[in-house]
Amino acid sequence: MRGMRAASETAILPEPAPDYDHACRRCPRLAAFLDEVKREHPDYWCLPVPPFGPIGAPLLIVGLAPGMHGANATGRAFTGDYAGILLYETLHDFGYASAPVAVSRDDGLALDGCRISNSVKCLPPDNKPLPIEVATCSRYLSVDIASLAAGSALLALGRIAHESTLRVLGLPLRAHPFAHGARHAVGEGLALFDSYHCSRYNTNTGRLTRAMFRAVFRDVAAYLGRPAPKD
Repeated sequence: MRGMRAASETAILPEPAPDYDHACRRCPRLAAFLDEVKREHPDYWCLPVPPFGPIGAPLLIVGLAPGMHGANATGRAFTGDYAGILLYETLHDFGYASAPVAVSRDDGLALDGCRISNSVKCLPPDNKPLPIEVATCSRYLSVDIASLAAGSALLALGRIAHESTLRVLGLPLRAHPFAHGARHAVGEGLALFDSYHCSRYNTNTGRLTRAMFRAVFRDVAAYLGRPAPKD
């Protein structure tokens, strides 16, 4: 009887929420666009792109969405994207990535102490997800954020990532305005750091420089008590 009761109790426990669903098609516009891109590029991943790195890592980086010919093609966050050039170089220099260049899902690159996710897991047309798509995909981001221990840091790359993170945390946007280099207390022992997105547009126009990006990572390292490289 004791064993039967234990089995019954186990059976009624709710299933844990997933941090990723490769078959998710909850956003009709995004699902249709992925189908279209897959027809044009049959070798591309063209599915929701999973988070990359160990869940519960003390640094969670939140981006916007996969790039057309980058993460959407390779199936790994920021891999093959122009934005990944600066990101992975910086992650490697600060001890989070095993290599400074991300080429493909099977290039052997690994993350340690860091996890990368996106506000929207699917490629959006013109790299512009709709608010309803960001809200729908937040169910997956919420699992990553819930896994963070006290003393962890979040790094939002851009305003949409910043605001989607705040919404998952249930915090008012006005009380935590986005600004490059800003730091926000967002819970028990959690801090949210902001950076301009390391996109081609931002780096080519000088809105975000390598020094600016690394300065944010230095602030994160100081918060986490990690060593930082000398520039």
